[in-house]
Amino acid sequence: MTAVPTAPGQGRLHPPEPAARTAADIVNPVLRGFHPDPSILRVGDDYYIATSTFEWLPGVAVHHSRDLVNWRPLGGILREQRLLDLTGRPDSGGVWAPCLSHTEGRFHLVYSDVTNLSGAFKDVRNLVITAPSLDGPWSDPVPFPSHGFDPSLFHDDGPDGDGRSWALWMEWDHRPGRHPFAGILLQEWDRGEGRVRGPVHRVFQGTELAHTEGPHLYRKDGWYYLLTAEGGTSWSHAVTVARSRTPTGPYQPDPAGPLLTSAGDAGWELQKAGHGSLVETQGGEWYLAHLTARPLSPLGPCVLGRETAIQRVGWSSDGWPRLDPAADATAHAAPLPLPRTVVPGPALPPAPVTAPPTRDHFDGPRLRADWSTLRRHPASAWLSLTERPGHLRLRGGQSLGSTHGQSMVARRQQAVSFDFSARVESEPSSPLQMAGIVHYYNSSLWHYLHLTWDEELGRTLRIGQCHHGRYTEPAPAVAVPDGPVDLRMTVRGTRGGFAWRTAGTTRWRPFEAELDVTLLSDESATRGDPASGHFTSWGFTGAFAGMCVQDLTGEALHADFAWSEYQETAVVHEGR
Repeated sequence: MTAVPTAPGQGRLHPPEPAARTAADIVNPVLRGFHPDPSILRVGDDYYIATSTFEWLPGVAVHHSRDLVNWRPLGGILREQRLLDLTGRPDSGGVWAPCLSHTEGRFHLVYSDVTNLSGAFKDVRNLVITAPSLDGPWSDPVPFPSHGFDPSLFHDDGPDGDGRSWALWMEWDHRPGRHPFAGILLQEWDRGEGRVRGPVHRVFQGTELAHTEGPHLYRKDGWYYLLTAEGGTSWSHAVTVARSRTPTGPYQPDPAGPLLTSAGDAGWELQKAGHGSLVETQGGEWYLAHLTARPLSPLGPCVLGRETAIQRVGWSSDGWPRLDPAADATAHAAPLPLPRTVVPGPALPPAPVTAPPTRDHFDGPRLRADWSTLRRHPASAWLSLTERPGHLRLRGGQSLGSTHGQSMVARRQQAVSFDFSARVESEPSSPLQMAGIVHYYNSSLWHYLHLTWDEELGRTLRIGQCHHGRYTEPAPAVAVPDGPVDLRMTVRGTRGGFAWRTAGTTRWRPFEAELDVTLLSDESATRGDPASGHFTSWGFTGAFAGMCVQDLTGEALHADFAWSEYQETAVVHEGR
């Protein structure tokens, strides 16, 4: 496929698509909405992708597939307080760049827990847990080298390996005048003892793209291949490859340049391509899972956050991975390594999955896998699916601006146009008591339609919006009768709005306020000094639609949600 370049601000010109798609095609992104930093793994006939979850729980989202085409969410791995405590984690802190691996009958999960990311410093705890199954039981976390973030494990198993395991991570350097991305470090990991041993090797300091992070190590045909993410996490992102005859290096980068990038072509639908990991199928085919994003306009806001895509990989005659299996880049004249939106799938039997219903009646024993909670694990003190069967009961927590004790259940926004609605019952008696539906990016960027109480109007509905910490209410409050109320959020590309109706009626009553959805984006959330690499805030997640309850009186007023519905609608194309 050939991309048609376009300048920022012009209507996006999409690359031409094949005339027809087959059931075996991989259609990207395979994990839509906020699913960044994929670590892909095959165990027998099963494929897994683990992705970053940052301040959202359960930590480390996992999807399963048997054909690389169809993916089913399994929920998150880090479901217990002993495995992950996100209390007070800053926006875009928490769980970064997990690595899921398997050896000797056990899964190994390595992950970063970031407690501070602003300014010159990154305060990080890297941890390892193991289990015989993804369902657990998971071991208690063991410390992993924490000189920086993006830890990973490589197990040198197989007939040509020596059976050892190696720990990798990037090193962060806060000192002025030095590049903060100081290179990739490697040290032997004693998986029996659960600790590192031996010398630390600085195996790779990156290419001219710099910002070297996200290391993953592989062995093929006598070579050790080191995949790294470079170029930063935005428009210049890339996947680069270096190789060595030994795990400890030295590693020489591919002379042809990045294996994958979308830098330099603003017209391509999949942008920010980078941070990848490789997998080999049962039949010897290779694929690359990687991070990507789909801006609402060329190099514009990414409300959906960073997503996961898969590309087909071949090998050149001189042993380098290439996106185009037919390309022989021995002369280092590879075509521009742009991500494809449609990719031929592997020679595997089709394994379709059933999508969950658009409406959730909260009649199961636990939350569905597509729901997340914010910074605290589900617990009876604030969340219940049994106190009132067929309802989700939330007890009021702290405000939407807090990083402690929020009572929120939300799901990723996965399409640029969608409707999200819920039926809520609550009887607030103070303006400090609120319950409703929210379009949420982080603690300083959100739009919130909520039931509350007013001294003159009684029970009311209000729209609150927070843009970089500045709270306003763009529409007058509306008095509503007692009983359950249906609330609806409508998002169409860059614009959003709210509506309500009394339960049992059919006519929606819209609020006239039109909301700017682009503010709930990675680009809006990221603020700082690109020249120095030091930022005051980051946008690493994506927009969520959800239900939440606050009670700042301390009385823990509850609200009951009878159902919630997420319905994607036809894609809108604005100014194209």
